[in-house]
Amino acid sequence: MAVEPVNVKDLETVTLRSTATDDAALVGGYFSYGGKKSEQSCTIYFAIPPGDRLGKHVDTAEETQYILSGSGDLLTDQGAQPIKPGDVFVLTEGTSHDLHNTGGEDLRVLAFFSKQQVEQHWDIETWPPGDTKVTGSPNRG
Repeated sequence: MAVEPVNVKDLETVTLRSTATDDAALVGGYFSYGGKKSEQSCTIYFAIPPGDRLGKHVDTAEETQYILSGSGDLLTDQGAQPIKPGDVFVLTEGTSHDLHNTGGEDLRVLAFFSKQQVEQHWDIETWPPGDTKVTGSPNRG
């Protein structure tokens, strides 16, 4: 596979707003996944608008998140922890989590998954099209 850098500004993204609640929204896209620019991992960029949250879910792969900009709270079963630019944290596979943007600008995140494909299983949120409760990398079967 050829190595081709992609700038976050040039990444093809989609804008999603949950059909189940009024405060879950994101803009995001996958840089790579198994079969497209990687073999054994996935990388995604996403942004959460001010005041919104990502939505509580679990992933089918370990996830490392790097906070690019903005501020907010990482919400897990252990409670809320403030996050800011430069923070890095690891969410083991199956760890229930959410992000809440508490600042005045987009909370921008780069996340790396340890498997070539990943699914997010949402507790409450449903996403278009079709009000699905499962989302994930484009290479899912």
